[in-house]
Formats: sequence, structure tokens, C-alpha cells
Amino acid sequence: MRIVLARWLTVAVFCLIPVAARADDASDLVAKNLAARGGADKLAAITSLQFTGKLIVPGNYELSYKETRSRKHGATLIQSTIQGLTLVQGYDGNVGWRINPFEGRRDAERMSADETGALADDATIDGALLSAKAQGSAVSYLGREDFEGTNAYKLRVVLPSGAQYMYYLDPDTYLEIKVVETRLIRGARQVTQTSFGDYERVGGVYFPFDIESGPPDSVPAQHQKVIISAAKANVDAPDAMFAMPPAPSATK
Repeated sequence: MRIVLARWLTVAVFCLIPVAARADDASDLVAKNLAARGGADKLAAITSLQFTGKLIVPGNYELSYKETRSRKHGATLIQSTIQGLTLVQGYDGNVGWRINPFEGRRDAERMSADETGALADDATIDGALLSAKAQGSAVSYLGREDFEGTNAYKLRVVLPSGAQYMYYLDPDTYLEIKVVETRLIRGARQVTQTSFGDYERVGGVYFPFDIESGPPDSVPAQHQKVIISAAKANVDAPDAMFAMPPAPSATK
């Protein structure tokens, strides 16, 4: 598109735009998101988090859900249970692992490097946007885009690994309402869209309690949904909680 406005007219039109509507700077939007979440001091004071609730997967199966995160090492442990079977996914800051009884496995197995990276990135307490500076990620503002009737601010976060997060911030609250994650998993491009709602304070910081994710343009029946019913900050989260269990033969 060619810009043909005279310089004086460009300046005049620009000056008529309210300052609040000119949030075209990525760092400004990140700062507003941080303030909306609760501020840097309160976020930094959270050393661990624990969420409990339910996980609803395609087919309308409902599992109990428990997730524990630790700021130390960026560790995480996720447990989802149905009919006495528990799927476990863990990351201790170095090794990603899982126990998947739904595939007939009762022992822990290592995740691939790509899967480990995805789990580690998604489970940080701060999130990819607010931890971008510390992680050396690039953040850029891409303008506004409609999401379900909301003209959201759009920010792209590119991690050093090449994984990418597209954040959509509500223009009134500056909280995340959608994130589109793009990464390579075993050589294949994987895109996941996640919407967020029902923000509640945990340790003085807002976290979403309603999280729905799935492939872009997929129908709701193909999505999985996490509904948090309770959350606690600064719970006991020793390193051993996140460590990969040894093989049975190693314990004999």
C-alpha cells in the first residue's frame, strides 16, 4: 500500500489518535501485560504453583487433573487420572519423561528432545512472553487482529530454539486471551491454538482457570479443556518430585 499523505497531514492525523490506542511498541505491551497479571514483584515471589481440576479430552472423557510447577529448574509434573489409570508427564529441568498406561506402559520413558522442549516451554511460571527477555527470545508487535469480536493486540515471541508463540492480548485488560504455538516435533510442524478465560488470583498473580486448546480451525469436539477448580502458590515442590522414576530393574 502506497502512503501518499503529505507530511503535515500525516502528523496531524497521528496527533488526533489517543495515546492509549497507539500501543504499537512491544515492550510497552509486555509491561502492560505484566502489570495486569499482578506485577514483577508478585510474580517473582511465586517459587512454585499447583493447580487441580479436571481435564476434558475429545470424546468427552473427563480426567482429574493436577499440575505442579517449580521456578527452580523450570520443573513441572502433570498427572491426569481416569478409572484408576494415571498419565504422568514430568520435566526436572533437564529430562522430560512420561508414564502412559493408556498405551500399555507402566514404566517411565524419556520424551524426545522436541517433546521435552515443548513441555518445558509451556510449563514455566512466567510464560513465554514475560520470560522472553531472560530467555533471549525476540518479541515483536504485529498490530491488531480480531478474535471472537475482540480487536486484540498481537505479539510474536520467537524462542532461541525457533519455537514461536503468537500472543493475543485483550485491549481492555491486557491479559492473554489466545496463544498460537508453532514448533517442530520430530521434524513435523505442529501448531496449537489455546484460548484462556476465567482469570483468578493465585499468590497475587492472575492465572487462567479455563484453558481450551486444539489445532487451529478445528471444531470444539477436537479440543481438550482444562478447568481449574483450585490453585496454590509456593507449595512444597522438592526436586525429587520431578525426577524420572528409575526402571524397576534398577531398584532391585
